[in-house]
Amino acid sequence: LGGPFWLGRGFRVIWGRIDGAVESAGKALGGVYRHWTVRLLVRLPVAAAILYLSNLYGKEFLGYCQSMAQGMSNPSIVYKAQLRNGQTIVVNDYIEAYHWLRDNTPEDSRVMAWWDYGYQITGIGNRTTIADGNTWNHEHIATLGKCLSSEEQAAHKLVRHLADYILVWAGGGGDDLAKSPHMARIGNSVYRDICPKDPTCRQFGFTRDGHPTPMMAVSLLYKAIMHNQRPGVALNSTLFREVYLSKYGKVRIFKVLKVSKKSKKWVANPANRICDAPGSWYCTGQYPPALDPLISRRRSFKQLEDFNVKRDKSDEEYYQAYMRNMDGGHGGGDDDMPYELQFVPQSKSKARWEDSPLTTRLWEIVHGNRLKELKQLIAMAPNVVHARSSDGRGPLWWAFEYGRADMIKMLLAGGCDANAKDSKGVRPKDLQKASNFRAK
Repeated sequence: LGGPFWLGRGFRVIWGRIDGAVESAGKALGGVYRHWTVRLLVRLPVAAAILYLSNLYGKEFLGYCQSMAQGMSNPSIVYKAQLRNGQTIVVNDYIEAYHWLRDNTPEDSRVMAWWDYGYQITGIGNRTTIADGNTWNHEHIATLGKCLSSEEQAAHKLVRHLADYILVWAGGGGDDLAKSPHMARIGNSVYRDICPKDPTCRQFGFTRDGHPTPMMAVSLLYKAIMHNQRPGVALNSTLFREVYLSKYGKVRIFKVLKVSKKSKKWVANPANRICDAPGSWYCTGQYPPALDPLISRRRSFKQLEDFNVKRDKSDEEYYQAYMRNMDGGHGGGDDDMPYELQFVPQSKSKARWEDSPLTTRLWEIVHGNRLKELKQLIAMAPNVVHARSSDGRGPLWWAFEYGRADMIKMLLAGGCDANAKDSKGVRPKDLQKASNFRAK
């Protein structure tokens, strides 16, 4: 009824203004207008014009009003959609997921999700959430971002002290993968080891052809959203167990296994809460002692956001690098040198095993078979061939995996070792597949 309502109101306003204009014109005509024939001759053309314009623009205006009414009245967690066969459906995955939490989890359950859904989890699901829209503590949001963007096993070591369940929005659109850059960037503003020397966390994302970067592929967030949806992508069943998948795949809930009972008991103890005054209702919680090593590494975000606080050298460099990256710059001092090359190891023996913008760039190059680009990088920085990701693999492993014969020759000539081993003892040549090289 929204469309007809606003259409009717619009016509009443227009008619009132036109009628007023006709009356004003009549007064200007004086006594002549008082004769009924003159009044009729004036009003009939005006009425005809209104009917013509109503027929011309009325349907368009009615459609616009109807679409606006629907858009303004629909709640964001329930909406209409169309299937590929044209069938219109009502998607209420989010409410059903929160109802599942309410009806199928213990009352003292703690749910970890990105802060956007905190109020919904608390208000509809009636469960404690790790963060919500009123969480002003940036460092706490950053801790949440670190948990979600970390490698699965590393993330579990943190999550088991904070939550009993993990809830993620999936299914595309505005899901958690769309929000993932913000999670990593916010986390990195406090925990600088998430994306070393990369304030905008460009290594945590997707390549131009839609593949996850190495850092994204091993993260808790990606594995939870893509769990059993893509070949080879699944959460470790000894750490997390899927307990709920909504009808249209918009929400997934996982139970955290091996939850620390000691940490949960410590957090629930009122004696461990900090109140702003004795007997006050406002009492902030504390992290369990098991997370002290993590919390001790945090940097105060106040140093970055408060213009009244003087930044130290490290914070100033971080801020300037962030702004350069956001403006499309390389973040380095030489505009002709690719930004990723600042992560080149000093030598083969000093190569660190870490996910970085360089390992992401190298994986993209090998995967996309961009031989010329690899040659250019090696010419600018020969030690680029020794770069290793967190699992111990580097460009030579990927070249064997994808059957890039020319790249293999180039990397071996540059000093790569075909007998080097990754974290699981796999050598580059172990990944060689005969079928990959038949046409090379």
